[in-house]
Amino acid sequence: MKKHHFFAMISRMKYINRWALMRNAHNENLSEHSLEVSIIAHALVLIHNRRFGGRLNAERAALLAVFHDAPESLTGDMPTPVKYHNEQVRNAYKTVEKSACDALINMLPQDLKEDYRPFFFALEEDKPLWDFVKAADKISALIKCIEEEKAGNMDFKMAKQSIMNIIHQMNMPEADCFVEEFLPSFGLTLDDIKQN
Repeated sequence: MKKHHFFAMISRMKYINRWALMRNAHNENLSEHSLEVSIIAHALVLIHNRRFGGRLNAERAALLAVFHDAPESLTGDMPTPVKYHNEQVRNAYKTVEKSACDALINMLPQDLKEDYRPFFFALEEDKPLWDFVKAADKISALIKCIEEEKAGNMDFKMAKQSIMNIIHQMNMPEADCFVEEFLPSFGLTLDDIKQN
């Protein structure tokens, strides 16, 4: 029987650190980030469904989020200022990312490829969910900035403001609810959280 390397490659996400251009009080790897994004994406879709009359699949959003950075297990994490430096770099990175997605899909047995393809190549029907994954990704980055500031690292101060502006510009009431109701707790100590 042929051996397949997909899950071994996905497992290597724990070796890819994010925020490479920044001094970090705590290194964050892709596995940690993907878990946090999946939890937040799930919550955002639940908020959408409960408070804004939506009918989307929160579990599907969580699963899309689990794999949202999986191609970086092959490419590494390209820092945002580099990735979005100009259109030529953006387009080149998209080509590299597509190639990494193809490579990951090809590490699966034939009978599973189509089951995993939508996590790497978005289906039209998943587009509304991907919007929540994108918002969750930004909220996760904002949480990282808050945690770094809390640890005394001011290198994330400008990133925090920039990411907060991006979240507000999304005009996504679900993200605004999450930021207002849940984000302040990330600045608290464990004792403060337990007392409330």
